[in-house]
Amino acid sequence: MSRVLVVWCPDWPATAVGVDAATAGAVAVQGQVAACTAAARAEGVRRGQRLRDAQRRCPDLVVRERDLDAEGRLFEAVVEAVAALTPRVEVVRPGLCAIPARGPARFYGGEEALRVLVQDAVVEAGHDCGSGVADGLFAAELAARAGQGGVVVPEGGAAAFLAPYPLSVLDRPELADLLRRLGIKTLGDFAALPSGHVAGRFGADGALAHRLARGEEPRPLAPVKGAEDLTVRADFDPPAEQSERVVFAAKRLAGELHEALAAGGLACVRLEVAAGFADGHVLRRLWRHDGLSALAVAERVRWQLSAWQASDSEQVWGGVAWLELAPDQLVPDEGRQEGLWGRTSVTDRIARAADRIQALLGHHGITRPVLVGGRGPGERVVRVPIGDLPPADVPEGPWPGRVTGPAPAVVLAAPPDVEVADAAGEPVVVSARCEVSAPPAVLAVRGRPAAITGWTGPWPADERWWDPGRSRRRARFQVTTDDGAAYLLAVEGGRWHIEAVYD
Repeated sequence: MSRVLVVWCPDWPATAVGVDAATAGAVAVQGQVAACTAAARAEGVRRGQRLRDAQRRCPDLVVRERDLDAEGRLFEAVVEAVAALTPRVEVVRPGLCAIPARGPARFYGGEEALRVLVQDAVVEAGHDCGSGVADGLFAAELAARAGQGGVVVPEGGAAAFLAPYPLSVLDRPELADLLRRLGIKTLGDFAALPSGHVAGRFGADGALAHRLARGEEPRPLAPVKGAEDLTVRADFDPPAEQSERVVFAAKRLAGELHEALAAGGLACVRLEVAAGFADGHVLRRLWRHDGLSALAVAERVRWQLSAWQASDSEQVWGGVAWLELAPDQLVPDEGRQEGLWGRTSVTDRIARAADRIQALLGHHGITRPVLVGGRGPGERVVRVPIGDLPPADVPEGPWPGRVTGPAPAVVLAAPPDVEVADAAGEPVVVSARCEVSAPPAVLAVRGRPAAITGWTGPWPADERWWDPGRSRRRARFQVTTDDGAAYLLAVEGGRWHIEAVYD
């Protein structure tokens, strides 16, 4: 568990709009009290109260609208005062910041000495504050609010320190109300419940609140590190001709990247793999990360190199000169929610099984369907290998000639030819102007005729008309037959076939 020092500036929204602590004042948002001064609290004003109720309790109440920009700008002075003592400052929100305490405490002679030193620095900057040290951010914030200016909670004592606090400090009103009706009134009562029962009954947010009540942190601090680039890189001199050398380096780079993300309390949604080749080509590919291990990342690099070699080996494969792994879309690492009794979810087990199968069969050995743009149902679904992101350049439309819903149940890979005739037994023909020669009356599938009881269409599709070698003209119809079947038919060059089947 990390030791954290928190600096808390009381009633910061009121301070930011110029309301002094000795003045009975409140900051209002949409007719409710968002913050109030100590003088206002002495008159009975409370956060969350309706503004009219607050003004009835305190007729002289000074009311200001909240100014979030001012809160951020003014708090920068507090952050700079703390950063002058230790550079790793995380702004939790304007009015509250935190630093890892272990290193600075050793340097300044202990946690109490550090706490007082930080508090004095903020006061010298012109702002009142409390400062506290505890295991984790949640307990440290309450420690900063405790006593006269804050306290130091001994290491390992967070659970005992938190136990007497009311459930309201969790800032989850609905959960607190439900727990109170169940006879649970304090954090200690809540912490005594089994974790598995809490996760099963109250879900992910309830499990997170339970961890806080037990003095456990949902994530480490994520200090602001400016624009630090977490990209990791390996250079090959001479260029690597064998993929095994590159894959070995990829595994090492993935391990370094995971350590850097963990140190910042971060996770990445996607991972960019970039390779520079000896002839100057640079190729990049984004992979969905989703908690992949270093070995799994290395395996994906192997697949990607194989794909690049196979697609353009003569032009780009001159040996790999360098390899980079870059995290994309960084998010706070919230961990993975366990199911009831601490078991992993079925989805997680399926994902791991898919990874194992993919490792055996190759990159394209296991795929998933993804909807894309197109006119016919067969054109609107592509197969994407597990772990790949769906195509980013999916055209939105308008796709003239697209068949309307509902979607068919089965799209045939090898559409069988059929015959469509009118009531007189003559073949139904669709002209270049998409005019139907006669209403379809009979559908013959493998020589077995069935009466058409309903039809709609045509949906014409004139594709690549500018390219004589690739142009296609066809029309689609939806039909139902007297045996209860429903089909999507297509006619092209005078020949009819079944493209899809409906339930």
